[in-house]
Amino acid sequence: MGQTARVSVFTWTAAVSLAAWLWLLLCQGFFWRTDVRLPPRREPADWPDVCVVVPARDEAAVLPLSLPSLLAQDYPGRAEVFLVDDGSTDGTGELARELAARHGGLPLTVTPPGEPPAGWTGKLWAVRHGITLARARGPEYLLLTDADIAHEQDSLRLLVAAACTGGFDVVSQMARLRVESLWERLVVPAFVYFFAQLYPFRRIGRKGSRTAAAAGGCVLLRADTAERARIPDAIRHAVIDDVALARAVKGAGGHVWLGLADRVDSVRPYPRLHDLWRMVSRSAYAQLRHNPLLLLGTVAGLALVYLVPPAAVLAGAADGSTPTVLAGAAAWLVMTATYLPMLRYYRQPPWLAPLLPFTAFLYLLMTVDSAVQHYRGRGAAWKGRTYARPDAVTDEG
Repeated sequence: MGQTARVSVFTWTAAVSLAAWLWLLLCQGFFWRTDVRLPPRREPADWPDVCVVVPARDEAAVLPLSLPSLLAQDYPGRAEVFLVDDGSTDGTGELARELAARHGGLPLTVTPPGEPPAGWTGKLWAVRHGITLARARGPEYLLLTDADIAHEQDSLRLLVAAACTGGFDVVSQMARLRVESLWERLVVPAFVYFFAQLYPFRRIGRKGSRTAAAAGGCVLLRADTAERARIPDAIRHAVIDDVALARAVKGAGGHVWLGLADRVDSVRPYPRLHDLWRMVSRSAYAQLRHNPLLLLGTVAGLALVYLVPPAAVLAGAADGSTPTVLAGAAAWLVMTATYLPMLRYYRQPPWLAPLLPFTAFLYLLMTVDSAVQHYRGRGAAWKGRTYARPDAVTDEG
């Protein structure tokens, strides 16, 4: 009797997991599709002025791979780059000037922002300083991009053309992250997959939709919209600044677009699991608004959706329960099928797709660790700069 009840519990739990996957497959904005790229565009008759703002702190290791690509933009209008060196100790500012002198291209201004006042994190304060300098030039658009982002030569041109054609206030591309080490192959595509599951790209670009998100590494923003939405002042306490920026723009009546990039890449390496763990855990609990109940719900949800299917297959096989095995296998199959497009986008082998439950388990642990670090009072950090407010966390870039 006890074994029958246990099999029944396993079967029903696997069936709920399968139902959840069918709902995700059909009703969550087709998040698993990777064909949301820059929308149709045509070149404007008059190219608007653009100012590029790059917050940077201790970026000497990646700057030679990223900054020359930004300075080399083939943009028909007037464009200028402001690199805000936030107290680097590795010669980031000096290196930026050397690279500009060596490679030429767009005009570059390297400037320090000064110490952030209370309530501001380093990155957003650096962005504010850059935007303030940029506004003196009267640009129509601002490109906010991180110091580890490399742009193909026509990247800015395509972004502006898309914004002008579609009437978007924000055009943001999720840069293709590096996938070279074993851990990067396991974790990075899943990072983007989970992000798209939370913020389906198709819903973000739909007028009237409440879903709002952007990718902080590449955000083209209308200057007048930034002023109307009080960016970045209105989001200086934001936990995850790119999502908060998109919400502020939508709240001010703006139109936001977000998609995957073809010609924008992150050159920052995450060779070890420890590096990826820090990338995720520094903001995972912040994503849950530091709410213990949301944490418990997230852990339970991750377990039900990602861990139950393989567990049901193993448990059903051990107990000889065909319904349990079939329900678990079907849920695992749907999960695997939805992950394959992202693996193809990252040019990774399809055999990694069935390993998604293992990667999801790592993310579950990272989320719990993020909460543990929060309650230990470690505080927020950006490139080694820590702050008294434990909830003032921002993306590191």
